[in-house]
Amino acid sequence: QVRLVESGGGLVEAGGSLRLSCGASGVPFSSRAMGWFRQAPGKEREFVAGISWYRGSTYYTDSVKGRFTISRDNAKNMVYLQMNSLKPEDTAVYYCAAPGSSVYYPRSPTDFGSWGQGTQVTVSS
Repeated sequence: QVRLVESGGGLVEAGGSLRLSCGASGVPFSSRAMGWFRQAPGKEREFVAGISWYRGSTYYTDSVKGRFTISRDNAKNMVYLQMNSLKPEDTAVYYCAAPGSSVYYPRSPTDFGSWGQGTQVTVSS
């Protein structure tokens, strides 16, 4: 059974930084891409960042490029999201996600079969 557990959310002022962590179990971590999504109140869940199992390639939604960095530690089954220069519009519940197969660059929510419980990120203006 796949289990994903996020941590690291909180309240931060605009311009500040947070680092989210996600621990994975029950998944062949080194052969799975991992992703971060977010969902703000009244909005659909949106892709934020992904990291492929293939060469650790990273990819981002345009609104976070240059501010967020996704990384992974295969030895620890961990994936991270470093968020810098945070803006109020980054406020959302952030979810860690894992696909059910070794797809290279999953991006759509339907590409992912397992989700964490989410961690709240609130950015004050």
